[in-house]
Amino acid sequence: MLRLLLLGSFAILFFTSSLFSSNALSIEQKIGNMLMVGFYGTTAKLQSQICKDIRKYNIAGVILFDFNPVNRKKAKNIANKKQLAQLTKELQACSSHRKLLIAVDQEGGRVQRLKSKYGFYGKFPKASDAKKVSEQKLEKTYNKMGAELKSVGINYNLAPVVDLAINKKNHVIYGLGRSFGSNPKSVAYYSNIFINSMHRNGILTSLKHFPGHGSSTGDTHKGFVDVTTQWKKSELEPYRLLIEKRDIDSIMVAHVMNKNLDKNYPATLSSKIINGKLRKELGFNGVVITDDLQMGAISQRYSLKQRIKLAINAGNDILLFGNQLDPKSVVSTKKLVNIIRNLLESKDIKLETINRANTRITKLKGKLQ
Repeated sequence: MLRLLLLGSFAILFFTSSLFSSNALSIEQKIGNMLMVGFYGTTAKLQSQICKDIRKYNIAGVILFDFNPVNRKKAKNIANKKQLAQLTKELQACSSHRKLLIAVDQEGGRVQRLKSKYGFYGKFPKASDAKKVSEQKLEKTYNKMGAELKSVGINYNLAPVVDLAINKKNHVIYGLGRSFGSNPKSVAYYSNIFINSMHRNGILTSLKHFPGHGSSTGDTHKGFVDVTTQWKKSELEPYRLLIEKRDIDSIMVAHVMNKNLDKNYPATLSSKIINGKLRKELGFNGVVITDDLQMGAISQRYSLKQRIKLAINAGNDILLFGNQLDPKSVVSTKKLVNIIRNLLESKDIKLETINRANTRITKLKGKLQ
């Protein structure tokens, strides 16, 4: 009897691991496993569209926001602690393997989605101030951040920023104090403290914004940004140092145009920058995630189909569609899956590229506790 029970337990474990294996997924589910989407709603009941999409397409994850661009009087996803904890619980229940990536941008300073007005701490310092305290105090601060994220079911923090603060005219990085400084070693050092604190609490992280957004003068949310004349090779150094020292969870790529590295395409859509510079030269074999593919920097120059095709062929594993920047440009998961499936059928992208991305994403999800 005991032997039968053990065999039954083994069968269940085998079935579960097989279900989570990328080899057991359908084409649509493999495609879905490359998508991270934003949605409107503070709940995710079984009949909600986001829950249906998670179940049907096996999407890699969701990204949550507090600000609602459609109705400022209502929360988009984050209203309070109790609500957010319930939402993430519902989202995970929609996932067959309970390892849905639930992401937010929680850097500190101006960029923190869990705000005081929703009942959270909300006073985590911006990077430029965080580095002014002792290592012990900083660890305590970031441990508190990680614990708060974990307490409400967030498992993926799209941070830290490893851009260098080298352009005083840069509003989005330098002006907001999102960088740990201009010295690559210092930036890598403080970023490592941040990552360790997140990991202690079971939170995955993402270095951003490769190959460097600190030298820019424009905002990629709004339009085309070219860093060719300002960019310095030292902006790659924090990535090199961190990749050499540790197993990095993921890296987010920026929409900046950098003709030093690719004369034709912005970083997010560039195989030379992702497959070439990041993977081959710097040796990064983890997950690469795009910045929001609805941002003006690329949406104004490339169609949705072009963005998707170029992003996948460039070496990105997770394509991010926040459905946050323009209420008129909300895109459904079904539409995204259909576009990628058509690109696959027309041989504009290869199945081996999809499979390779799925392998990396499955490994990333495997780190979740």
